[in-house]
Amino acid sequence: MVDAAREPGEAQGLQPAAQAPEPAAADPDAAASGAAAERPAEKLDRPLPEGVRRRVVGLASDALGGLPPAELPQGLRQYVKFTPARRAKYAATALAAALESEPAFRVRIAERLRLGQPDLVKALESGAVPGAADPMDVAAAAYLVRSAGWSRLVTEAGEEAERAGAEDAAAEAARLVEKLQAELAEVRAAARADLERQRAEFEGVRREAESLRKKVRSLESDTRRAQAETRRVTGELEAAKAQAASERSAAEGEARRLRHRVSELETAAEQGRRSAREGRSVEDMRLRLLLDTVLQSAQGLQRELALPVSQIRPADLVEAVVPGAASPHDVARRGLADDDPALLDQLLAIPQVHLVVDGYNVTKTGYPTLPLEQQRIRLLGGLAMLAQRTQAEVTCVFDGQDLDVPVIMAPPRGVRVRFSRTGETADELIRRLVRAEPQGRPVVVVSTDREVAEGVRKAGARPVASVLLLNRLARP
Repeated sequence: MVDAAREPGEAQGLQPAAQAPEPAAADPDAAASGAAAERPAEKLDRPLPEGVRRRVVGLASDALGGLPPAELPQGLRQYVKFTPARRAKYAATALAAALESEPAFRVRIAERLRLGQPDLVKALESGAVPGAADPMDVAAAAYLVRSAGWSRLVTEAGEEAERAGAEDAAAEAARLVEKLQAELAEVRAAARADLERQRAEFEGVRREAESLRKKVRSLESDTRRAQAETRRVTGELEAAKAQAASERSAAEGEARRLRHRVSELETAAEQGRRSAREGRSVEDMRLRLLLDTVLQSAQGLQRELALPVSQIRPADLVEAVVPGAASPHDVARRGLADDDPALLDQLLAIPQVHLVVDGYNVTKTGYPTLPLEQQRIRLLGGLAMLAQRTQAEVTCVFDGQDLDVPVIMAPPRGVRVRFSRTGETADELIRRLVRAEPQGRPVVVVSTDREVAEGVRKAGARPVASVLLLNRLARP
């Protein structure tokens, strides 16, 4: 091969290669130049494949640390102290450019490769490619050694890498497609199940809405009937009030006439008594009998008409400043603690006071571990004793909105027991009881519920805490 490379030069009159100085053959640069001159120059028809490029840069990076800095290209000397991994990362472009443009540097790297992988390099130089070797390693070694056919090896390695990458990409795409198809099937199944569930829920909601509409229509009909009945009762009540007012006016007029007649009779009786003292006569006796008859008639008429006994006294007609009536809110200004039993005693001492107790609120504050029946019995027993001592009107309210049937019990004497209706809480029943009382009547509500306290306070009642009642019942 060397002789064939020299023949053209001899034909042109060049000096034979045998006359070249002998020491130059031992120099790597001279060997590289001689090898390039002996065979036609091979070039790649496309850029170096990426896989081969990484292998070549990795080999050069490993070998760079073993070369003297003076033998390195100027652009690579700054990377000598880097580790091979950092050189492969930060000096990859510079190494690839130096291997392509600096034949002497590439020959030195090839020599380092020859020392590390002598069998692979010898096989390439002999023209035999190892079958078990990695195509990328073979292509990288061929690129550095530049043996015969190296460009073909590099091109084939690149094509093989591309085929392998395409096959891997196709396999990955197929696997991804299968995964996506499985996920799509799961999503579709879940969507169908969710659709069926939503349809079932919609059907249930539709039936419930239809039932509610029927109930609303029934309630509207009941409401209209109740309103008509209310109007009728209101009319009858107004008529009864007017009739009662008329009868009362007539009774008052008759009473005034009778009082005038009684006054006249009393005057006549007084005159008769004076005449009797002077000398009684038959006429005087008849007059006395007539007076007694009129008085008895007036008393019978008063009982028949149910006229109230006059409560007005002469002292009531004298103008003066009348003290204000005591109310439950006045007791709060006397400086007593909220849990002092004396506060409840003072509240219950107000005339005509009405004590309303939130039953379960008190029992669950005082003895929540007992069964509900025992809680009611214990509380009502204490309230009965309190009502007997104070003579106050006592009403105990329990929550009955969840009861299927009324509770069977015998309320103690002096205590009114009420359960709230179905759909109504005890708090609402307490507020209705407070609103039912006439304006100005003292009402005390026992409950720790803040909403109950605010509601009854706006209605004019005095709310107190449940612990106040518990302390009062615990006191002998």
